[in-house]
Amino acid sequence: MDRLPGRALVRPRRKNHGFALGASAGNTASTINRPNSPKPMNTNTTVRLAALAGMLALKAAVAGPIIDTSPDRAKTPLDPGLKQIGSLKPRAAHEINGSNWTLGCETLDRDFADYQQYKEYLVPLGIKTIRLQGGWAKTERVKGTYDFAWLDTIIHDARGRGLNILLETGYGNTNYPGGGGWDLAGGFPTSAEALAAYERWIEAMARRYQGKVRDWAMWNEPDINKKHTPEDIAALNIRAAEAIKRVIPEARIAGLSLASSSPKLLESCLKALADQGKVDLFHWFIYHGYAMNPDSSYKNVEALKSTLAKYSAKAKMRQGENGCPSEKATKFALSNHPWTEYSQAKWDLRRMLGDLGHDVESAVFTICDFNHLGREINRKGLLRANADKQVEKIKLAYYSVQNCVAVFDDTLERVPAPSVKVAFDQEVASFAYRHQTTGRHLLVFWDKSGIPHDRFETRPAQIEVKGLPIKEPVWVDLVSGRVYEIPADRVRRMGETTFYREVPLYDAPVLLAERAMLPLETKANP
Repeated sequence: MDRLPGRALVRPRRKNHGFALGASAGNTASTINRPNSPKPMNTNTTVRLAALAGMLALKAAVAGPIIDTSPDRAKTPLDPGLKQIGSLKPRAAHEINGSNWTLGCETLDRDFADYQQYKEYLVPLGIKTIRLQGGWAKTERVKGTYDFAWLDTIIHDARGRGLNILLETGYGNTNYPGGGGWDLAGGFPTSAEALAAYERWIEAMARRYQGKVRDWAMWNEPDINKKHTPEDIAALNIRAAEAIKRVIPEARIAGLSLASSSPKLLESCLKALADQGKVDLFHWFIYHGYAMNPDSSYKNVEALKSTLAKYSAKAKMRQGENGCPSEKATKFALSNHPWTEYSQAKWDLRRMLGDLGHDVESAVFTICDFNHLGREINRKGLLRANADKQVEKIKLAYYSVQNCVAVFDDTLERVPAPSVKVAFDQEVASFAYRHQTTGRHLLVFWDKSGIPHDRFETRPAQIEVKGLPIKEPVWVDLVSGRVYEIPADRVRRMGETTFYREVPLYDAPVLLAERAMLPLETKANP
């Protein structure tokens, strides 16, 4: 358990709801009768002692808070005025075949974070793909000698957990004259010697992880260094992508990795690639495009997609990095705003489901706070870390993202242009989904009019839905994961149209969903 906003640190009382990090499911304790041995303890006592021993071993190994899997693990002051019937049940990554999300595990190449401190939190979150950075400077500390041991350890562990890898090809290496910068915003390699060495490192990395890493990405956020022109960015992308493809012809490569979501910049970069006949090297093109109100991004996102369609019939746009701080920051994206754990959780969910609703693969930045030396601790993590990189708290956003991932996987398909009308006093985001096998439906809504805030007051909406029948509708709050009954007198059906009266909405995603399609843990005494 961890300390949530305004809450005391409380250990769960509910039996069998603590997730012992690193423990194997289904382990049971046993006793062996030996001559003159004391009478064995009863099974319940033995199991309790074994569980305690496992927890103590975990604390010694990881020294991080234990994941709470109880139905009330995500606490907020929300009261929608409905009867709660249960909560969403988390689904681990191995319980999900596929989904739209990538989870950031960045900066390990610069030792700003420690993978060993947070690795046990990855699988329970439910996201199946993680983003890593290759780290030329860390791998080639001695000129001409590669030491991949640090990255081997991470990739071997992640793959052992059933996770997929998206591996970036940055940054530079000051061992070489003109070798570029080793950190964010550092310049590209420029000398002939450094460019050749950069290419050799990428090719060596591709050989090492052939059969282990299929998905690759280019140098991160090259556009924040204003010396880099679109032609420079395209040239380095071509060099890196061709080095990968020489070794792994089937590799899927994400190009550009732009900080900006500017359609104009994207077009300039695509034109530079097209002039060399190299657009088809890339499976995706990445943008980041942080925004205080995440919903304000989508005019640009649609323009990005339209721009790309002029250059490629196959490649897709991909959101490669977005997240929100859990407190006010003075540096990095979304700084100088009074963020909290509440507004962080809302922001992350709105970005995830906004991206899904616009058919864009989506990244959650990031699993854990990291100490960006020379700047400050970046507090966009789902886990709070101290300056020594140790996890000291599980944030509300971890559980909220877990709720989202538990529901929205690849078994759902978005319903294009659904007939849904919402009467509400603010602008509302609205998307509809259908389960591909069962045909069941769910709808998602939120007030998208402003920056997410700390308040949890809902206001009533009147919703009219045609052609998307829901036999037993329930109302779900994704921030907390709580599931509520919708009173029968608030639902009226007329032919193919269903009218939902006084549906609570606020500035975080809520669902109207078929009860049977949810991973639901029912409340003992609803």
